[in-house]
Amino acid sequence: MRIVTWNINSVRLRIGHLRRLAELTDADIICLQETKVIDALFPHETINEMGYPHRAVHGMKSYNGVAILSRLPFAEVQTRGWCRRRDCRHIQVTLESGIEVHNFYIPAGGDEPDPAVNDKFAHKLAFLRAMAGWWRGRRDSGAQRIVAGDFNVAPLETDVWSHKQLLKIVSHTPVEVDLLTAMQRAGPWIDAVREIIPPEEKLYSWWSYRTKEWPGSDRGRRLDHVWISEALKPKLNGAEILREVRGWDRPSDHAPVMVTLDL
Repeated sequence: MRIVTWNINSVRLRIGHLRRLAELTDADIICLQETKVIDALFPHETINEMGYPHRAVHGMKSYNGVAILSRLPFAEVQTRGWCRRRDCRHIQVTLESGIEVHNFYIPAGGDEPDPAVNDKFAHKLAFLRAMAGWWRGRRDSGAQRIVAGDFNVAPLETDVWSHKQLLKIVSHTPVEVDLLTAMQRAGPWIDAVREIIPPEEKLYSWWSYRTKEWPGSDRGRRLDHVWISEALKPKLNGAEILREVRGWDRPSDHAPVMVTLDL
């Protein structure tokens, strides 16, 4: 099974890119973030023609939004609000095989890494804490689960172009890394990409639109993740970041991440 996660930054604007990605990866499941469209206007017909007859969507106008596109049927679909908000950041499905797939768009957090003066950063920290508590309460060593999405945190020193220069930049601050690590332990989760690609290797999935010299400077961050439960670890056999997608015409600022499981 191939599962891809991608912050598409508007599914309607980049529907052609999505078609191209589906052809490139032959993915069984695609998790999208920042779909930026209400459910009634989601491009179901076009995506059905791409070969994804099963779709779970949770969207809003202009902002956020998540979707799971699948060749495999769903036994159950659920959505969940976090931090007393209904801002369309999480959708989950259970496949007929019993595997749970969760798709998250964790808040970006704004520019100032101080929750006292930046409500967006305070929201991000609260969101991460809530996720850790939720997973801790649902811990099940035998569960087959996948959690994917734009986590908006680059946890490792090799997940950013300069650890030293980004320590005070939102997405790589110690408080965010600590909270994401706590969430990972709560699962407990395995970072599928770093299980395949050594942690010592520099690896990114996002490059700012503000950096016009991309890809020359390669000032990236690994913000997009696929984690798997321990029960799925023996099935993991591949992972990659499709950074070439970031170079397509009118791209998202994120590159898709793909993980392969031998199921």
